[in-house]
Amino acid sequence: MPLSPLPAALLSHMISISDVPPPPLHNIPSLKLPKNINYGQLNALCHIRGQHRRTTEDRKQSQPKPHDDSHNIAVHVRKVHGCHSLNGPKRFEERMEEFIAILKKLPVHRTTYEHHTVWKMLKLVPDLTSQLTDDHLKTLSKSVISETWVKGSTVVGNEGFYVILKGLARPRTKVYKHLIRGSEARSSLKPQSFHNLFYNEDFRSSALPEIYLGSRDSMLKQWNTFGTLEVLPQAASETQAYTVVTEDDCEILKIPAKEYAKIKSEKLKLENMRKEQLIRKCPYYVEWPTLSIYELIALIKWKKFPPGHVMVESGNIISYVAYINSGYCNIYKSIIGLVKLPPNKVKKIRKLVCMGKLKEKESFGEISILLGVPFTCTIITGTEVEVAIIEDTDLFDLDPVTRQLMLQTAKPTFGHLTDVSKMFKL
Repeated sequence: MPLSPLPAALLSHMISISDVPPPPLHNIPSLKLPKNINYGQLNALCHIRGQHRRTTEDRKQSQPKPHDDSHNIAVHVRKVHGCHSLNGPKRFEERMEEFIAILKKLPVHRTTYEHHTVWKMLKLVPDLTSQLTDDHLKTLSKSVISETWVKGSTVVGNEGFYVILKGLARPRTKVYKHLIRGSEARSSLKPQSFHNLFYNEDFRSSALPEIYLGSRDSMLKQWNTFGTLEVLPQAASETQAYTVVTEDDCEILKIPAKEYAKIKSEKLKLENMRKEQLIRKCPYYVEWPTLSIYELIALIKWKKFPPGHVMVESGNIISYVAYINSGYCNIYKSIIGLVKLPPNKVKKIRKLVCMGKLKEKESFGEISILLGVPFTCTIITGTEVEVAIIEDTDLFDLDPVTRQLMLQTAKPTFGHLTDVSKMFKL
């Protein structure tokens, strides 16, 4: 088969150039080293720089890489609530700084997390936890503030209760100099006290007061307290001075006495409403006038009893009137029955038989106390029971009209169960 003209031309060209020798090789010119460069020192410097670079790179590699929390939702949630770290609990100093920063805000501008933080920190103050209920403390935590006092300031604590958060302060002490004998009688301020300190009138009239700073041993530091939570009348506040002088720039937490009085008043109103609702729902008191019910409210105390607690035994006079708020009580009657014994013998035994229950919004004990009548049954709690009680001594202090009203409306507890023993044969 004949070849194409183009491949034949290429083949002939390749054959023609195959005998041509390659071009000669040229030598690379030699480089001359400059005489003004000290290559020994240059090599030493390069060696040191290389070592430094390797050391730096090794150090960077050995350092732990920072943890990337950009995709951790827990970090963002804690930051929203004011907590910026997940690396374990904060140190106490950090917590104090956070606490003071929160107190600098107006209470209405604080978050739920910040209110909770203030409450937890207030629970670290023994003088507060020993005097206030947890509910009162939690409510107060939403209104407390922090005040900054510069060194040398005089802080008068007659309008509230104060807790030193930062710095030192020295209490001021009243010294009464007697006009006749010239002797001195000291009455030192007790910072850790809620009680008002009043001096005897005869002693005050025979002495002239002078104010002195307390000794350094009486210095108030962090978490120490002074002032009062009682609202003092104007006359008493002039003579009653809870006063300290700051030795440093201080941060002092203030709980206004009027705020505490407001909280107590609101709590008392709610408590009285709760008691009134309970009494009005009891069958014997449905038609009682409000004035008579309020006489009972002033005497009521709350108590809780565990399951199986004997409230009163048959044959005894109870020592209080009880209004059941939650839970129930079982009513037992002591029964004498006959038990068959072989052969053809019987034996008398005494046994408690459950006759019924006292449920929520029921009362008992009125007739037993006012008439001195022993109970004809035994009352035992079936579950944990919360009751509002009025002690017998308080009941006799009631107005005679109220006592007579109670006798007319109340009835003996299961008084109709006096002759039931004949109904049972064991």
